[in-house]
Amino acid sequence: MRIGATLVGDNRNHASSSGGGKVRYVSNSRVIRKKRFIRREVKDQRSLPLPMALQELYEACREVFKGPGTVPLPEEVQRLSLILDNMKPEDVGLSKDLQFKTKHGVEAIPKVIYTAIYKCDNFSMCIFFLPSGGVIPLHNHPGMTVLSKLLLGSMHVKSYDWADPTDAPDATPGSSPVRLARVKADGVLVAPCDSSVLYPTTGGNIHAIKALTTCAFLDVLGPPYSEEDGRDCSYYKEHPYTAFSSKRNPWLEGNFLLGLQYGIQFMPNVMLLTSSFFAHADGGIGPGPGPGAQGSGEWYGWLEEIDVPEDSLMVGIEYKGPQIIE
Repeated sequence: MRIGATLVGDNRNHASSSGGGKVRYVSNSRVIRKKRFIRREVKDQRSLPLPMALQELYEACREVFKGPGTVPLPEEVQRLSLILDNMKPEDVGLSKDLQFKTKHGVEAIPKVIYTAIYKCDNFSMCIFFLPSGGVIPLHNHPGMTVLSKLLLGSMHVKSYDWADPTDAPDATPGSSPVRLARVKADGVLVAPCDSSVLYPTTGGNIHAIKALTTCAFLDVLGPPYSEEDGRDCSYYKEHPYTAFSSKRNPWLEGNFLLGLQYGIQFMPNVMLLTSSFFAHADGGIGPGPGPGAQGSGEWYGWLEEIDVPEDSLMVGIEYKGPQIIE
């Protein structure tokens, strides 16, 4: 604690200079005048818990993500997932009553907002904010492992994986290339919930998101998008399987008997196999049936790569939440 005072020596006189080069002496009997200290009740900020989850996530990402062309080991993914599962909106400086408002207090038009927490060559961490009705169109994550955590609100997620990752798009004269994809999930996420993960060729690498309420989710991408390194984002349009059912597909023909055994269905729309945090098609909530379970099935459709959709526009803002220490 600093206390303002005039310093006086012991039993000796002290001199101070004044105008005109004269010397003025100060009496030893001068009284020290101290600033009055008024005690106020102040809450000790050091006793408040600091949001360390974000720092823990950052440090784990630095150890887990080794760079382009690598995929984290299962135990490494589990480590990141456990951290994300326990994260709360407050860990990144968000309020539970998040709203989208204009300067005049009127609800803004549905646009996606994102803020980058951290980015390097090996991974990035960012938050996406979607107002009710906001959409992130069907897009992919080439060569990436992505972990997501819904922090606030609810959103519908539909995801695909390529039926045959080695297959090339199939095109007929006068038409755009289309490629067969298997539906991974088609359901609703409601916060609080566990995190999810997708991989370069599995886990629903191609997905679309629509906000059912105002929502925010945290994404960890390893490695991040990079047009220079061939990891640019591609967008897709869905077509029902029946739209191109006349196409011969060796992968389907080779797996026809397997499909009969496990109830694979080639239908216009989607869904059966789901993760435990997705809503079922019948409206219930719980784990989906495993492969080969009685009554289970897989659904397929055709995906056509398209130009960047107009509704894919995102607005970037500065991140002002808790900071990480590098």
